[in-house]
Amino acid sequence: MDKIALKAKLNTLENLSNEEKAYLLALIESKTYGLVWEEKPEDVEIRLQNELPIFREMKEREILSKNLPNTQLFDPTKQIPNHILIEGDNLHALTALSFTHQNAIDVIYIDPPYNTGNKDFRYNDKFIDKEDTFRHSAWLSFMQKRLKIAKELLNEKGVIFISIDDNEQAQLKLLCDEIFGENNFVSDIIWQSRKSVSNDTFISLNHNYTLFYAKNISLLDKNDVRLPISKEKFENPDNDSRGAWVADPFDAPNIRPNLTYVIKNPFNGKEFLPPKGRCWRTTEEEYLKLLEDKRIIFGKKGDSKPQLKRFLDFAEKKGTTPISIWYDIDTTTNGTQQLEQIFGNKVFTNPKPLGLLDRILKISSKPNSKILDFFAGSGTTMHAVMQLNAEDGGNRQCILVTNNENNICEEVTYIRNKKVIEGYTTPKGAAVAGLKENNLRYYVCDFVGREETVENKKRLTMEATHLLCIKENCYVEITQDYAAGDSMRIFAEQAACFLIIYSDDFIPDAIPIIEQLHTDLGLLVKVYVFSQGSYAYDSDFEEVADLIELCALPDAIYRAYQNVLPKKKMEQAGETKDGLF
Repeated sequence: MDKIALKAKLNTLENLSNEEKAYLLALIESKTYGLVWEEKPEDVEIRLQNELPIFREMKEREILSKNLPNTQLFDPTKQIPNHILIEGDNLHALTALSFTHQNAIDVIYIDPPYNTGNKDFRYNDKFIDKEDTFRHSAWLSFMQKRLKIAKELLNEKGVIFISIDDNEQAQLKLLCDEIFGENNFVSDIIWQSRKSVSNDTFISLNHNYTLFYAKNISLLDKNDVRLPISKEKFENPDNDSRGAWVADPFDAPNIRPNLTYVIKNPFNGKEFLPPKGRCWRTTEEEYLKLLEDKRIIFGKKGDSKPQLKRFLDFAEKKGTTPISIWYDIDTTTNGTQQLEQIFGNKVFTNPKPLGLLDRILKISSKPNSKILDFFAGSGTTMHAVMQLNAEDGGNRQCILVTNNENNICEEVTYIRNKKVIEGYTTPKGAAVAGLKENNLRYYVCDFVGREETVENKKRLTMEATHLLCIKENCYVEITQDYAAGDSMRIFAEQAACFLIIYSDDFIPDAIPIIEQLHTDLGLLVKVYVFSQGSYAYDSDFEEVADLIELCALPDAIYRAYQNVLPKKKMEQAGETKDGLF
């Protein structure tokens, strides 16, 4: 059947409403194989049909490190990570992040509602219970919208981890196969989330799943997914100048004739063959080189089969391969205890423990990674990021998103990480030092009209300042130092500088300021200029073209949003109207 012709014919029918046409068009486009569900719009999605999300900073909740003197403001070697907490619906926040962080995130971890039917999943301000026939469809619809945007935020080598339990694990695996590609599935990690046994069920549920996907698995190096080794077994009993070592078996589980030969202990003449069904690790020629290099040992008494020295520095570089069952880290009980140590009482149910996030970050992040959690809950992810930075000297940045239901964002997520940065005292009176070399900035979601009128374009440009600070990771305003007035704003920090020009009338005034900025800071200046369309006034900046990078506002925001925003109702029904995107 010709779907295109059928859709065209459907649009000519006059006795159907636009909503009815949209429903029938969706049926025509429905797939014939794969995971399917009944689609229903969310209230938060409907809002995006008429408004564009932006971020507004709450300066009074800003937490800045005291360890960064002004003299180091533009020294890239003295970077302090700028962590971000966003209060708002995560669909709205993800849409705005599609402008600030498209293809920029290295690691995503989320712990979405498990849809147990026990008032843990709210859809359009209504809790979904176990008897709701729309239960799984609502959850899939909810997750699909967010995961599609999340994929676009990941860079090409990025990865995502999603915690889930039996209620939606099967559905989530199929959904992720569809969005990220079945070939990009890495593992379904089993985490022992509790130690105690529940006797009120057939089988005590003591684990959760964590689905692990890459955006492009062909770019994911196995050596990147490694855990740090344990140093406990490394010693140096013979004072080897190469440092501490452990003895590994010299035999391997492969049967290859050319790797089966007699090894003679040169000190006592004792001879060895590989154990039955095994062979030596190397050829005889390579073995002799290792022997000469004093990397082969025969036990303390010289009568044991050969072993190979593995030195600590080599082992640290290589790391160790993680397994798919995590039974050796914190449980949910530990997560609850960790939160109670900070707050003094129970303020959140079943928070994820630091040990789980620490393990995930260690196998997926690098010292300068950007990490996103858009189901932030109590804020464990940011806590773990700051803790890991303190351990290895990293500069990882964390972005958290959560709504403020029951004041969770203000009173739990924010306060937790504020205390972690500034330090706190446990219920028993023990002082815990703060992780002070961190900045935390608090934003709330706000909105601007979506229709592309001149008034909305100007307002979106004016309101885009906070988006640009996040995008450029640059927050220190120096406008006053250059007498720029109200026509423009200038921000500079560490290795970044950008300038916003709110009207093209003030472009001539910006030219000498750009020249002075370059002289003072030695940086390429990113220039955002208001324009009715996509033209960024390149010719007007010709004399400073080699000092700047130009971008037109709000066109850059419109282009970033256009692929993630829901369509207007008239567009869903196949109609169009000028001035809408």
